[in-house]
Amino acid sequence: MDRGKILAIITGAISIFLAVIYLILVQFLDMRGEMIPAPIDLSQNLSTTLNCLLLAI
Repeated sequence: MDRGKILAIITGAISIFLAVIYLILVQFLDMRGEMIPAPIDLSQNLSTTLNCLLLAI
């Protein structure tokens, strides 16, 4: 077999392997559950942060 043909087959096999691994990873991450967005209301955290900063000065 030609060297280029062997290289193409090996490259294709690696590509298919990486694609399967990627699909398995996506399925695993997707079954963890619903994605919860980050909290928008920072007023509670802001007062705590300001108090810590003022005490550090």
